Amino acid sequence: MVPKIMRQGKLAPWLYLLPAFLMMAVFIIYPTIATIRLSFLDNTGTNSAATTCAAGQPCWGVFENYRYALTNPDMLIALRNNALWLLLMVPATVAGGLFFAILADRVPYEKLAKSIIFMPVAISFIGAGIIWRFVYDFQSGGGAQIGILNGIITGLGGSAVTWLSNPAISNFSLMIVGVWLWAGFCMTMLSAAIKNVPSEILEAARVDGANEWQVFWQIMFPTILPSVIVVTTTLSIIILKIFDVVYVMTGGNYGTEVIANRMFNLIVTNTGRSTALAVLLIVLTIPIMIFNIKRFRKEEASR
Repeated sequence: MVPKIMRQGKLAPWLYLLPAFLMMAVFIIYPTIATIRLSFLDNTGTNSAATTCAAGQPCWGVFENYRYALTNPDMLIALRNNALWLLLMVPATVAGGLFFAILADRVPYEKLAKSIIFMPVAISFIGAGIIWRFVYDFQSGGGAQIGILNGIITGLGGSAVTWLSNPAISNFSLMIVGVWLWAGFCMTMLSAAIKNVPSEILEAARVDGANEWQVFWQIMFPTILPSVIVVTTTLSIIILKIFDVVYVMTGGNYGTEVIANRMFNLIVTNTGRSTALAVLLIVLTIPIMIFNIKRFRKEEASR
């Protein structure tokens, strides 16, 4: 017979974990299952999505909402823009954070510099969107330009630019806001990694004749590479779900539509399509999560 103390020892950890399991079941697992179920239904959430198929048009049956998510012209623009955010904004933000981390580490007022650079991280995406709408503001009709950027440009004799309503540059204008918001986060994470690089190794490399560029690329960067990967993957998941900045600044107009904004706009008019987009976002984040888990296990096994 198993002693009572041993039985209690085996049961106690599960009792401590039970509240977390219940929270996950109520707020994560159940909503996810319900979302997946709704993604196969029509806009009323009661009938199969196949009922929305138009006569003579391509139809994927119960997967009709996913056909919309992957082939609709507006969705193709949203998918393209999400890809642009990942390919351009994420590397730019990580590079900017690394640049600030290295510079701030070498100035006597390091804490003040880092506090100023980190400050935008404390601002909500909606607040940042409102701030940058004033920065990008464009006044038509020949009036005075009250936007900071256009005020500077016109003050120097140039012509005001429609930063947010010109499809050729509107996405890049929004990405600048994202870099401004998240560069401080990247800087903080990478700065901690840089401080863990043994100073003896760096000094030895300099004594052997290596310049600062060689020290960075051949010693410092390989050492902090795991932290760079963590920051990059974390930021990628955040950017896949980008919504607030786009919604506040352009509403998805002028070629700036993204998946999350499209999902929000459809939630009232077509529940099935909106939840299909939510599932699509989940599917897109899964490979990044799997990569992080494998990398973490590999690091743990090497210790």
